[in-house]
Amino acid sequence: MLNGFGLSKAREPNCTSADTAGGGRGSRRWSRIGVIFAIGLLFVFFAVPAQAVHKTGAFQLDGDAQQATSPPLSNSTVGDDWDNICASNPTTCTFQSPYTASPSTTATASAHVSDTTVSSTCAGATNCTVFTGGGSKDPQDLSSWNWKTDSGGLPSKDNLAHSFAARYSLPADPATCPSTASTCKVLYFGSDRIDNSGDAQEGFWFFQNPVCLKLDGTFGNKLTGTTCSGTAAHMAGDLLILSDFSVGGTTSTINVYEWVTSGGDVSTNLLSLGGSTSAACNSITPPLPNNDAFCGLVNATDGTIAPWTFTDKSNNNTYLKGEFYEGGVNLSHFNLGGECFASFASESRSSTAPTATLKDFVLGGFGSCTSGIKTTPSVIGSVSIGTTASVSVTDQAIVTVNGATNFGGSVTFHLCGPADLVSQATCVTGGSLVGSAKPVGPPSPATVTSDAAIITSVGSYCWRGDYSGDPGANVPGSSDSSATECFTVTPVQPTLTTQASGPAILGSAISDTATLSGTANEPGSPVINPTTAGGPAGGTISFTAFGPNNCTTVAMAAVTRAVSGDGTYPTATQAAVSFTPTAVGTYTFVASYSGDSPNTLGVAASACPDTTGTETVLVTDTSSVASAQTWVPNDSATASSGSGTTPLNGTLTITLYESTDCTGTAVNGQTYSKTLTNASTSDERTLTTNNSTYIVSGTGTHTVSWLVTFTSTDSNVSSATHHCETTTVTITN
Repeated sequence: MLNGFGLSKAREPNCTSADTAGGGRGSRRWSRIGVIFAIGLLFVFFAVPAQAVHKTGAFQLDGDAQQATSPPLSNSTVGDDWDNICASNPTTCTFQSPYTASPSTTATASAHVSDTTVSSTCAGATNCTVFTGGGSKDPQDLSSWNWKTDSGGLPSKDNLAHSFAARYSLPADPATCPSTASTCKVLYFGSDRIDNSGDAQEGFWFFQNPVCLKLDGTFGNKLTGTTCSGTAAHMAGDLLILSDFSVGGTTSTINVYEWVTSGGDVSTNLLSLGGSTSAACNSITPPLPNNDAFCGLVNATDGTIAPWTFTDKSNNNTYLKGEFYEGGVNLSHFNLGGECFASFASESRSSTAPTATLKDFVLGGFGSCTSGIKTTPSVIGSVSIGTTASVSVTDQAIVTVNGATNFGGSVTFHLCGPADLVSQATCVTGGSLVGSAKPVGPPSPATVTSDAAIITSVGSYCWRGDYSGDPGANVPGSSDSSATECFTVTPVQPTLTTQASGPAILGSAISDTATLSGTANEPGSPVINPTTAGGPAGGTISFTAFGPNNCTTVAMAAVTRAVSGDGTYPTATQAAVSFTPTAVGTYTFVASYSGDSPNTLGVAASACPDTTGTETVLVTDTSSVASAQTWVPNDSATASSGSGTTPLNGTLTITLYESTDCTGTAVNGQTYSKTLTNASTSDERTLTTNNSTYIVSGTGTHTVSWLVTFTSTDSNVSSATHHCETTTVTITN
């Protein structure tokens, strides 16, 4: 089985955010994805306007692997050294006791790979990965390369033990790292070999694609677990550095090449970017400029410390002169600062010629292109649904691509609504696709804005922006569904004003009306970018009346009227809200609105006692005066003699009739009599009635008659004398 080589990457835009220098997480990541690379470290110098590489303050190119070396060469500066890179890759680099170091805190990508850990069947051996076959040459695409595990057969001076690389992003500075870009991208690399018997030629490939070793002896581009698959291929912009160096430490030849799709000058696909025959980092005569574009050197003395596990052909655990090599190249100088290298390989070769036979190699993962997307919604915090229940929102995405100058792809926007957020706090998955994908391209960062989304329902919403990446440029996708992408749509608070009928007279009905305003339409379907609009707010208004003169006695039990949006209720087509009081006093109506969730809140019941004066009705009674005149008829009669002096004896009688002529039936109980005995005075001869029970009443004209009769008992006085009298009265009430 093939094992993955480890790497770690610090916090630099060229690297994935999951890998940080110092924690070894990149190493573990590469072990997990199992990218197996052997990278040849290749040093370059180019005879063109210089860009700094050896005296930037980022890394020590001083001919050894320890940061602690003091003093450094006069033409180097304090910075990281390879022991720091070893510490950054603890899964693939093991320190020899007593050596140790701190992980790099400034490298944006780093790797330290051992040839003896490529295959589990090759542990402790040498030549674990060697080239085989006639197609395994630099001008050929990776699909033509072949490899095998071989414990012998190669000269020891060509047997590579470790390869290592580190990348830095530095401020552009005319004194240390000039660049036409805002940053200066610098690449450092190195290797060690198990024998120094003779000069050596090395090549260093930096691939933009991930490359791994397949069990069938070919190279792949995909690793699942420990299984390598796919077919490896070069990508335009891959970098090849060829170096020819001697045991004495001089670098006689360095050449730099770029893989191109066509138009190469070495072959169809290899384009020469330049070279030099005097690019040693420790060159003094002539002095190497501080702002050089590239340089390289080997250790100049025997016994140079190997901080990590190392044993050469002579069983030394330190380096003999010329067994350790390091170099650097300014990528920005070659306009390759925007390239991201997912893997690297060091290779030993028969010569520095691009067509030379390839021998040993060490392959490992290094860095990769990264992308990031940061989205910002147009609504931050909360927004009211409004009475139209139609809120327009957008999302803006800023896509940052690191490691690739030319890139494409697109951004899609999804908006999660309340139903999508039941089982997730943010819009990690799902949601409604809003509009079409928005294309993005260089330069980075690129900004795009989504189409508008129309929201018709109250609730929580979260955006998600997804950048597709650009497989052709080896740029991965990225997504943003962070909590800052979330916002809330809040319901409206309507108002309910009421108006009871005016004062009423007891026996008349009293009523109430309510005017509802400020409601919101119901949600559409679907709630985001609906195809069917929502109707007006529903719900009910409830009316109750209390009284008289208190807020505890229910005078009218609760009645409801259905609502359809703003308006006055009950409507003309709804039954009135009324009742007829049975007692005088003050009555108070109380009204409330149920609301229509989710867009419209309810309105609480109005107060009782009512302070507004609009919900109270005073019910009063009336008083009147009615008169009815009555007449109680009475009469008086006096008997007399003709001479006026004769005493009278007999009976004087008065009888009341309801007729006009004293005929008919006498009124019951209305006959009065008086017996005269020798009556000689007027009083003795007079009879007066005392009627109090017969009463004449009622509007109109009434007539009664009285019959007066005197019957004498004297023989000398006539005995039957009578007289009829009438009375007419008109009653008007």
